[in-house]
Parts: sequence; C-alpha cells; structure tokens
Amino acid sequence: MKVQKWIHNFRVYEPGKPIEEVARELGFDDVAEIVKVASNENELGPSPKAVTAMQAALSEMHRYPDGGAFFLKKKLAKKLNVKPENLLFGSGSNELIVFLAHVFLTKETNLVMGAEAFAVYFLAASLYQSKTIRVAMPKHTHDLDAMLEAITPETRLVAICNPNNPTGTSLSQEAIDRFIERLPDHVVAIFDEAYFEMMTEADQPDVLKYIRQGKKNIMVLRTFSKAYGLAGLRIGYAIADPELINHLNKIRQPFNVNAMAQAAAMAALDDENHLQKTREMVFEGLAFFEKELGAMGIETVPSSANFILARTGSGRELFLALQKQKVIVRPMDPYGLGDFIRITVGTPEQNQRVVDALKAVLKNGNR
Repeated sequence: MKVQKWIHNFRVYEPGKPIEEVARELGFDDVAEIVKVASNENELGPSPKAVTAMQAALSEMHRYPDGGAFFLKKKLAKKLNVKPENLLFGSGSNELIVFLAHVFLTKETNLVMGAEAFAVYFLAASLYQSKTIRVAMPKHTHDLDAMLEAITPETRLVAICNPNNPTGTSLSQEAIDRFIERLPDHVVAIFDEAYFEMMTEADQPDVLKYIRQGKKNIMVLRTFSKAYGLAGLRIGYAIADPELINHLNKIRQPFNVNAMAQAAAMAALDDENHLQKTREMVFEGLAFFEKELGAMGIETVPSSANFILARTGSGRELFLALQKQKVIVRPMDPYGLGDFIRITVGTPEQNQRVVDALKAVLKNGNR
C-alpha cells in the first residue's frame, strides 16, 4: 500500500477509552459504578429543552439537514449581536480547525501555538505538513508577547485557547487587546473559546467586538459540546469577518452538521437556566477540588474552565491506579506534563468519589 510518506510518522490523537472498555479490561461488572472525569463533558447532561427538541426531530431523520444551518445561524447571530454571515458551523470546532489548516497551511508556512495548548492545532497543521512553532507557557498560561515574537513572515495562523485546554488558565481583556493591536495583518489569530461559558462573567473577554468592528484577521471558535452538554452531537461554530468565513465555507462538505445537532443547539440556546446550573456546578466543583487537593498536598493550577490540572507526580501511573478505584481521569504526558492529571468537574457525588479514590491510592502508595 503506497500511502504518502509523512503518514507513517503522523501522530494520532489519543482519545479516552469508553467506560465499557475500561470495565471489561478491569473485570468490573457494573459500568454505572465507574466515574469518568476525563473528557471535560457536562455531567448535568444536555438541557431538557434540547432533549425534547431531539425527540421531536426523530421522525424527520430521513431528511437531509439544512446545509446552511439557516435558522440556527439566524438565532445565534441575534444572541451574539453579529450578522448571520459572520457564522459558520462545523462538526465540533475540531472540524473548523481543520478547515483553517486546509485554507492557510502548507509546507512553506507555519502555525504558532502555546506549548501546552490544545493538541488538535498541532495535528491539523501536521495534516498539511506545516511547521508548528510552540511557545513556552510560563505558569501554564499563554505568553502573548512571546507568541507575537515567534511570528515569522511564513506564519499564517496563531492559536490562542482561552480558557486553555488542558491547563485551564485564561487571559485578561487587557492582554488580548494589546496582542490584537500588534498582530500582523498577514496572520489570522484564532481565539478558541470552547470553555467561554464556564468563565465568570467578569472574566469573559470580548473578542467579538473586533469582528463587529470589521477586523478581518480575527476568528473566535466556540462549541455546544461543553457548557451546553451536546458533545455527542458534534456541533461547534466559528465567528469571523464574512470574507474569512467564506474562505472556509468553500471547502466545507455539504450537510456537515446533522439535523439532530441543529435542533438540539437551537433549543439549548433558549435554556439559560440549564446553563446557569452548569456554571454553578463548575464553580462549586472547582472550589471543592482546590480545597480538598490542597489539603492532600497536591498542587493545582487555577482554572477558568470545567476541569482542574493537578500535579500529582507520575500522572500516567496515578491514572492507571485510579482506574482500579473505578475513577477515570486524564493523564497529561501527551502534553509534556507527565507529573499532572486533569480532572473534569462533575456532580458533587462524582467529585467526592474522585477525592476518595485519590486518598485511597495515595494512602496505599500504589501509584
């Protein structure tokens, strides 16, 4: 089989295993006993309104979806105070990242990103054999000044995850404003705000103001996977100048966002109560983990998202030991953070299970 040579050395994203597979491997009979806090999912689930909308949509699943997401686009544009032509939907924001790489990256160009930022940007750049310039992240936070200095004439994209996955750190409005003022015109800055709704309102930056003002080289990515609890439906969106949106739309496949996802997203936008409950669960859970892990002598990174990064020492070993306690966390060695694990904030009961399992493992010294 003669595939392209670079495919042989391509690094594959490491997804978490399904709960059912972990249960099978470890010999557990009851899958319901396993707590999975590894994928930053919303443990409250989808909005009840979204569930009702999905049920209503079932009888129409023989129809192709709206290829332009007309009604969802119109509704979201009103909510964000942008125009419908500022929006593009994808199968999760991951698909939109690949669109950006497809449009902008080649062997001769590069992408700038944080060294401890979302791995999909590196993977997308690699798909087009483009170079990735990784910039160190002091205190696990994007260093925007250093990222500007890393830009070369060949740079086409700069990716800024805010809040950042997997570290949970966030940037101030002032820092973002300074960065955008100095951003060269030949570079598109991607502000990946997948966890935007998890932030306190006081900490939420306004990057959309630049798009409303007509700045052409700024894009914001958001998703319905996290705060809205629709990860299984894969629906995200980009917000940018219509010219930039049009470039991406040209390489988008027809019907890339399914009808069920569109129906659920429409309904989720109407459920502010569910979104607020999610935020309260996250804020309380973060405070709980900071207190409990701190009491155990475990250092944590202040988080603005629905997860917390914890320095436990040998994260991979601890990950395996916790599985035996029926708790699944995320080891961080793929990000060069071998001493860390990432824990998704869950319900109070799930959070307590995680802490109890950590205590048991550390007490037994079997990590």
